[in-house]
Amino acid sequence: MTLDTQLLLIDPQNDFCDLPANFCPSGLRPALPVPGAHADMQRVATWLRQYSAHIDHITVTLDSHQVFDMAHPAFWQQGSGDEVAPFTAITAAQVRQGQFQPRKAAHLARTLAYLDALEARGRYTLMVWPVHCEIGSWGHGVHAHILSACADWQRQQQRAVCNVFKGSNPWTEHYSALEAEVPDASAPETCLNQTLLTSLLQAQRLIVAGEASSHCVRATIEHLLQQAPADFAPRLTVLTDGMSPVSGFEAQHTAFLQHLQAAGAQLCTTTELRL
Repeated sequence: MTLDTQLLLIDPQNDFCDLPANFCPSGLRPALPVPGAHADMQRVATWLRQYSAHIDHITVTLDSHQVFDMAHPAFWQQGSGDEVAPFTAITAAQVRQGQFQPRKAAHLARTLAYLDALEARGRYTLMVWPVHCEIGSWGHGVHAHILSACADWQRQQQRAVCNVFKGSNPWTEHYSALEAEVPDASAPETCLNQTLLTSLLQAQRLIVAGEASSHCVRATIEHLLQQAPADFAPRLTVLTDGMSPVSGFEAQHTAFLQHLQAAGAQLCTTTELRL
Protein backbone atom coordinates (compact mmCIF):
# COMPACT_ATOMS: atom_id res chain seq x y z
CA MET A 1 0.00 0.00 0.00
CA THR A 2 1.40 3.37 -1.00
CA LEU A 3 1.28 6.25 1.48
CA ASP A 4 2.63 8.95 -0.86
CA THR A 5 -0.32 11.37 -0.67
CA GLN A 6 -1.93 11.52 2.74
CA LEU A 7 -4.72 13.56 4.28
CA LEU A 8 -4.52 14.30 8.00
CA LEU A 9 -7.83 15.53 9.44
CA ILE A 10 -7.34 16.74 12.99
CA ASP A 11 -10.37 16.59 15.29
CA PRO A 12 -13.13 17.29 12.71
CA GLN A 13 -15.70 16.67 15.42
CA ASN A 14 -19.20 17.96 16.08
CA ASP A 15 -18.30 19.61 19.39
CA PHE A 16 -15.73 21.83 17.65
CA CYS A 17 -18.02 22.94 14.83
CA ASP A 18 -20.33 25.96 14.89
CA LEU A 19 -23.15 23.89 13.49
CA PRO A 20 -26.54 25.35 12.59
CA ALA A 21 -29.51 23.91 14.42
CA ASN A 22 -30.54 21.66 11.51
CA PHE A 23 -27.21 19.81 11.81
CA CYS A 24 -27.80 18.98 15.48
CA PRO A 25 -30.05 16.38 17.13
CA SER A 26 -32.91 17.82 19.12
CA GLY A 27 -31.68 19.43 22.33
CA LEU A 28 -27.97 19.09 21.52
CA ARG A 29 -25.48 21.79 20.61
CA PRO A 30 -21.71 21.73 20.11
CA ALA A 31 -19.85 22.13 23.40
CA LEU A 32 -16.84 24.09 22.15
CA PRO A 33 -17.74 25.54 18.75
CA VAL A 34 -14.93 27.18 16.80
CA PRO A 35 -16.18 30.13 14.69
CA GLY A 36 -15.99 29.13 11.04
CA ALA A 37 -15.40 25.42 11.66
CA HIS A 38 -18.63 24.22 10.05
CA ALA A 39 -17.80 25.99 6.79
CA ASP A 40 -14.20 24.70 7.07
CA MET A 41 -15.41 21.11 7.23
CA GLN A 42 -17.85 21.61 4.36
CA ARG A 43 -15.03 22.93 2.16
CA VAL A 44 -12.70 20.08 3.11
CA ALA A 45 -15.40 17.48 2.43
CA THR A 46 -16.11 18.97 -1.01
CA TRP A 47 -12.38 19.01 -1.81
CA LEU A 48 -11.98 15.40 -0.62
CA ARG A 49 -14.78 14.21 -2.88
CA GLN A 50 -13.18 15.99 -5.84
CA TYR A 51 -9.72 14.51 -5.34
CA SER A 52 -10.43 11.26 -3.50
CA ALA A 53 -8.92 9.12 -6.26
CA HIS A 54 -5.56 10.83 -5.68
CA ILE A 55 -5.40 10.34 -1.90
CA ASP A 56 -3.64 7.20 -0.72
CA HIS A 57 -4.30 7.37 3.01
CA ILE A 58 -6.54 9.29 5.43
CA THR A 59 -5.90 9.73 9.14
CA VAL A 60 -8.65 11.21 11.32
CA THR A 61 -7.71 12.18 14.87
CA LEU A 62 -10.41 12.28 17.53
CA ASP A 63 -10.25 14.30 20.73
CA SER A 64 -11.58 11.84 23.30
CA HIS A 65 -12.33 12.97 26.85
CA GLN A 66 -14.21 12.09 30.01
CA VAL A 67 -16.01 14.43 32.42
CA PHE A 68 -13.29 13.86 35.02
CA ASP A 69 -10.29 15.56 33.47
CA MET A 70 -7.90 18.14 34.86
CA ALA A 71 -8.82 20.45 31.98
CA HIS A 72 -12.57 20.28 32.80
CA PRO A 73 -14.60 22.17 35.42
CA ALA A 74 -15.51 19.04 37.42
CA PHE A 75 -11.88 18.66 38.51
CA TRP A 76 -11.55 22.15 40.03
CA GLN A 77 -12.97 24.49 42.61
CA GLN A 78 -12.09 28.00 43.68
CA GLY A 79 -10.52 28.57 47.08
CA SER A 80 -13.98 29.66 48.24
CA GLY A 81 -15.43 26.34 47.14
CA ASP A 82 -17.25 27.90 44.18
CA GLU A 83 -17.29 26.42 40.71
CA VAL A 84 -14.54 27.22 38.22
CA ALA A 85 -15.99 28.55 34.99
CA PRO A 86 -14.93 27.24 31.59
CA PHE A 87 -12.21 29.25 29.83
CA THR A 88 -10.38 29.86 33.11
CA ALA A 89 -6.59 29.63 32.89
CA ILE A 90 -4.92 28.14 35.97
CA THR A 91 -1.24 28.37 36.92
CA ALA A 92 0.80 26.51 39.50
CA ALA A 93 1.30 29.77 41.40
CA GLN A 94 -2.46 30.29 41.68
CA VAL A 95 -2.91 26.78 43.05
CA ARG A 96 -0.12 27.28 45.60
CA GLN A 97 -1.77 30.54 46.66
CA GLY A 98 -5.07 28.72 47.19
CA GLN A 99 -6.95 30.59 44.47
CA PHE A 100 -7.82 27.28 42.77
CA GLN A 101 -7.73 23.75 44.13
CA PRO A 102 -8.56 20.26 42.89
CA ARG A 103 -11.91 19.20 44.31
CA LYS A 104 -10.21 16.18 45.86
CA ALA A 105 -7.38 17.20 48.18
CA ALA A 106 -5.51 13.97 47.49
CA HIS A 107 -5.00 15.16 43.90
CA LEU A 108 -3.11 18.32 44.90
CA ALA A 109 0.46 17.01 44.73
CA ARG A 110 -0.04 15.33 41.37
CA THR A 111 -1.77 18.43 40.00
CA LEU A 112 1.07 20.73 41.05
CA ALA A 113 3.65 18.39 39.58
CA TYR A 114 1.77 18.48 36.29
CA LEU A 115 1.37 22.26 36.24
CA ASP A 116 5.05 22.75 37.02
CA ALA A 117 6.04 20.40 34.19
CA LEU A 118 3.58 22.02 31.77
CA GLU A 119 4.78 25.54 32.49
CA ALA A 120 8.43 24.48 32.24
CA ARG A 121 7.76 23.40 28.66
CA GLY A 122 6.53 26.91 27.84
CA ARG A 123 3.88 25.88 25.32
CA TYR A 124 0.59 26.30 27.17
CA THR A 125 -1.00 27.38 30.43
CA LEU A 126 -3.63 24.94 31.70
CA MET A 127 -7.04 25.96 30.43
CA VAL A 128 -10.32 24.77 31.92
CA TRP A 129 -12.47 23.94 28.90
CA PRO A 130 -16.16 23.06 28.78
CA VAL A 131 -16.63 19.30 28.77
CA HIS A 132 -16.23 18.41 25.10
CA CYS A 133 -15.78 15.40 22.87
CA GLU A 134 -16.96 13.15 25.69
CA ILE A 135 -16.33 9.58 24.63
CA GLY A 136 -19.50 8.05 23.18
CA SER A 137 -21.38 11.33 22.87
CA TRP A 138 -22.76 12.97 19.73
CA GLY A 139 -20.21 15.74 20.13
CA HIS A 140 -17.40 13.18 19.93
CA GLY A 141 -18.58 12.18 16.46
CA VAL A 142 -17.22 13.42 13.15
CA HIS A 143 -18.86 16.27 11.21
CA ALA A 144 -21.50 14.71 8.95
CA HIS A 145 -20.03 15.95 5.65
CA ILE A 146 -16.52 14.77 6.56
CA LEU A 147 -17.86 11.41 7.73
CA SER A 148 -19.76 10.91 4.47
CA ALA A 149 -16.83 11.96 2.27
CA CYS A 150 -14.49 9.62 4.16
CA ALA A 151 -16.98 6.77 3.77
CA ASP A 152 -17.13 7.32 0.01
CA TRP A 153 -13.32 7.40 -0.15
CA GLN A 154 -13.19 4.04 1.66
CA ARG A 155 -15.61 2.48 -0.81
CA GLN A 156 -13.67 3.85 -3.76
CA GLN A 157 -10.18 3.00 -2.49
CA GLN A 158 -11.10 -0.19 -0.61
CA ARG A 159 -9.10 1.03 2.34
CA ALA A 160 -10.08 2.01 5.86
CA VAL A 161 -9.58 5.42 7.40
CA CYS A 162 -7.06 5.34 10.24
CA ASN A 163 -8.70 6.75 13.39
CA VAL A 164 -6.39 8.01 16.14
CA PHE A 165 -7.87 8.66 19.58
CA LYS A 166 -6.23 11.09 21.98
CA GLY A 167 -7.06 12.72 25.29
CA SER A 168 -8.60 9.93 27.35
CA ASN A 169 -5.98 10.20 30.10
CA PRO A 170 -7.42 12.72 32.62
CA TRP A 171 -4.03 13.73 34.04
CA THR A 172 -2.58 15.62 31.09
CA GLU A 173 -3.77 17.88 28.31
CA HIS A 174 -3.46 16.25 24.91
CA TYR A 175 -3.79 18.78 22.11
CA SER A 176 -1.36 17.05 19.78
CA ALA A 177 -2.24 13.78 18.11
CA LEU A 178 1.37 12.68 18.52
CA GLU A 179 1.86 13.06 22.27
CA ALA A 180 0.39 14.68 25.35
CA GLU A 181 1.59 18.04 26.62
CA VAL A 182 3.26 16.28 29.56
CA PRO A 183 3.84 12.63 28.63
CA ASP A 184 3.77 10.07 31.44
CA ALA A 185 6.06 7.09 30.88
CA SER A 186 3.71 4.91 32.94
CA ALA A 187 0.80 5.78 30.62
CA PRO A 188 1.74 4.79 27.04
CA GLU A 189 -1.28 6.57 25.55
CA THR A 190 0.29 9.90 26.56
CA CYS A 191 3.69 9.19 25.00
CA LEU A 192 4.89 9.66 21.44
CA ASN A 193 2.63 7.76 19.04
CA GLN A 194 5.38 6.13 17.04
CA THR A 195 2.93 4.28 14.78
CA LEU A 196 1.26 7.51 13.71
CA LEU A 197 4.57 9.30 13.31
CA THR A 198 5.99 6.55 11.11
CA SER A 199 2.89 6.63 8.92
CA LEU A 200 2.89 10.41 8.49
CA LEU A 201 6.60 10.54 7.69
CA GLN A 202 6.07 8.19 4.74
CA ALA A 203 4.04 10.88 2.98
CA GLN A 204 5.60 12.62 0.02
CA ARG A 205 2.71 15.05 0.39
CA LEU A 206 0.89 15.42 3.69
CA ILE A 207 -2.26 17.57 3.47
CA VAL A 208 -3.58 18.89 6.78
CA ALA A 209 -6.91 20.34 7.86
CA GLY A 210 -8.96 20.31 11.05
CA GLU A 211 -9.82 22.13 14.25
CA ALA A 212 -8.66 24.17 15.90
CA SER A 213 -5.71 25.81 14.19
CA SER A 214 -4.73 27.56 17.43
CA HIS A 215 -4.54 24.37 19.47
CA CYS A 216 -4.79 20.78 18.22
CA VAL A 217 -3.73 21.41 14.63
CA ARG A 218 -0.88 23.63 15.74
CA ALA A 219 0.31 21.25 18.46
CA THR A 220 0.21 18.21 16.16
CA ILE A 221 2.18 19.86 13.38
CA GLU A 222 4.70 21.35 15.81
CA HIS A 223 5.36 17.91 17.26
CA LEU A 224 5.53 16.39 13.79
CA LEU A 225 8.15 18.85 12.60
CA GLN A 226 10.15 18.36 15.80
CA GLN A 227 10.34 14.62 15.07
CA ALA A 228 10.66 14.80 11.27
CA PRO A 229 13.82 15.11 9.18
CA ALA A 230 14.92 18.69 8.54
CA ASP A 231 13.72 18.53 4.93
CA PHE A 232 10.17 17.38 5.71
CA ALA A 233 8.38 20.76 5.88
CA PRO A 234 8.16 21.26 2.08
CA ARG A 235 6.18 18.00 1.91
CA LEU A 236 3.54 19.56 4.16
CA THR A 237 0.46 21.27 2.67
CA VAL A 238 -1.87 23.15 5.02
CA LEU A 239 -5.42 23.94 3.91
CA THR A 240 -5.85 27.40 5.37
CA ASP A 241 -9.60 27.48 4.69
CA GLY A 242 -9.97 24.08 6.33
CA MET A 243 -9.15 25.26 9.85
CA SER A 244 -9.98 28.10 12.23
CA PRO A 245 -8.79 29.25 15.68
CA VAL A 246 -10.60 29.13 18.99
CA SER A 247 -12.12 32.55 19.62
CA GLY A 248 -9.59 34.75 21.37
CA PHE A 249 -6.61 32.79 20.03
CA GLU A 250 -6.39 34.38 16.59
CA ALA A 251 -2.81 35.55 17.24
CA GLN A 252 -1.70 31.95 17.83
CA HIS A 253 -3.31 30.95 14.53
CA THR A 254 -1.48 33.68 12.64
CA ALA A 255 1.87 32.91 14.29
CA PHE A 256 1.45 29.21 13.53
CA LEU A 257 0.85 29.79 9.83
CA GLN A 258 3.73 32.24 9.62
CA HIS A 259 6.03 29.69 11.24
CA LEU A 260 4.96 27.00 8.78
CA GLN A 261 5.50 29.25 5.80
CA ALA A 262 8.96 30.21 7.04
CA ALA A 263 9.78 26.51 7.47
CA GLY A 264 8.90 25.85 3.83
CA ALA A 265 5.43 24.33 4.14
CA GLN A 266 2.85 25.11 1.47
CA LEU A 267 -0.17 27.16 2.55
CA CYS A 268 -3.17 27.13 0.24
CA THR A 269 -6.94 26.95 0.10
CA THR A 270 -9.14 24.10 -1.00
CA THR A 271 -9.82 25.91 -4.28
CA GLU A 272 -6.10 26.38 -4.93
CA LEU A 273 -4.95 22.83 -4.13
CA ARG A 274 -5.38 20.52 -7.11
CA LEU A 275 -4.16 16.94 -7.21
